[in-house]
Amino acid sequence: MARPGPKLTRIATTLGVSAATVSNALSGKGRVSAELAEKIRATATELGYVPSQAGRALRTGRSGVIGLVLPDISNPLFPQIAQAIEFAASSAGYGVLIADSRGDVAVQTRAIERLIERGVEGMVIVPRRGTRIADVGCPVAVVDTPSTPGNTVAADHWDGGRQIAEHLLKLGHRRLLIIGNNPASNVQNDRIGGLRSALGEGVRVETLWIERLEQVAGRGCPLGLAGKVARGVTAFAAVSDLHALRALTELQRAGIHVPEQASVTGFDDLIWSPVVTPALTTVRMDMARIAAIAIEALVQAIGTREAEPRPLGAPVAATISKVPMQLVVRQSTATPPPNVQPPPNVQPPPNVQPPIVSEGEPQP
Repeated sequence: MARPGPKLTRIATTLGVSAATVSNALSGKGRVSAELAEKIRATATELGYVPSQAGRALRTGRSGVIGLVLPDISNPLFPQIAQAIEFAASSAGYGVLIADSRGDVAVQTRAIERLIERGVEGMVIVPRRGTRIADVGCPVAVVDTPSTPGNTVAADHWDGGRQIAEHLLKLGHRRLLIIGNNPASNVQNDRIGGLRSALGEGVRVETLWIERLEQVAGRGCPLGLAGKVARGVTAFAAVSDLHALRALTELQRAGIHVPEQASVTGFDDLIWSPVVTPALTTVRMDMARIAAIAIEALVQAIGTREAEPRPLGAPVAATISKVPMQLVVRQSTATPPPNVQPPPNVQPPPNVQPPIVSEGEPQP
């Protein structure tokens, strides 16, 4: 068993001073000469002294901890978000307590209450879809989508959808199926809105909501994508890589080759997206930047509250509210089959493309 680190009393005994003097020297408080304070710090370092976070919280009223509430820790996207938040918080001198709302509003409320009970100084909340975060008793940074009221910072999901649409249009696709999961999701609606905004007239597009389909046909039911291909759909644009993988799997099981017969795109660039076959064309979030902006805004709000206590209201604001997404072109998209003719009077998209990341062989 590891032995506990030395306490203040051991440092005090070693130097022949009081524990209070040691405490004052290490905290920078009280009347301790510079020479003695330096000697105390040197002895503490030599003995391997580590300050007690609990003791510091009792003395200062500060826990040095922020809370992070996620909507579904089983979704591969959210551990990536948690890692980015933890790194940004650690760089700012804070620890992180993580809670999972499991997609339930009541559980989200209880998670927030438990974090408050544990004395967090602030929170980062990725809200359960369609919910708004009001005053919770401490500064809060909300990471959802720029169109969400009170959002602090998020990826520009609308523009991410636009980039996907322009990529598919440039390849020549004119019959698209957008695959969403739940129409109550602000993020999914923004992604779909961005997609539709760039398609223009003459492009045939429809949206399939998985949750609505499963309410009728059962969880995990087929999406009917082979029938869509038979009716002329050449591209499937999913609002997440998880749904894109479901589409890709269903098409391949039906004997439809991707991307030769149908293209598939996703969102989020999850860890497995480059290694599925074919590798998935998707849109990547800059989670490190989003986390850094959220934590910076939160820490600033915590400092302002300590200096001048005031009633809390809306979540904290950041200088930058939306962070650009990046199109990542891989092997799941290509030109549509040559026997598929576009509808008449379709104008080609403008020859203006945002910066993209191309991985693997160049696409035609």
